[in-house]
Amino acid sequence: MTRITGLPPYDPQNIFARILRGEIPCKRVHEDEFALAFHDINPQTPVHVLVIPKGAYVSHADFSAHASDAEVAGFWRAVGRVARDLGLESAGYRILSNMGEDGGQEVPHFHVHIFGGRRVGRMVPAPQG
Repeated sequence: MTRITGLPPYDPQNIFARILRGEIPCKRVHEDEFALAFHDINPQTPVHVLVIPKGAYVSHADFSAHASDAEVAGFWRAVGRVARDLGLESAGYRILSNMGEDGGQEVPHFHVHIFGGRRVGRMVPAPQG
């Protein structure tokens, strides 16, 4: 598999890889063959869930370039199912994925955050001036 230039290699010791292997516990919300969803240990909103693919992907760029069609579809279907199962559809929610250092990615395993349970405001502050 050809890696995308500029991405770090996948670290199988990252915390999400260890959660997937069952070495670190999590509060599961959903699990299927493509994804695992669990509550964030430091929630930023009343509902803050992480959804991670079961494959070893560093970022969205890596995932979108190398995951199979079934993995991509299964992962995004899991994201939608989690939001529905958590009752977030009517009031709304935010899906966020950080990529790389400038994007604020803290764990080098592709993941999305689902934020809900209150109004989350602007994603990026408006420019000043």
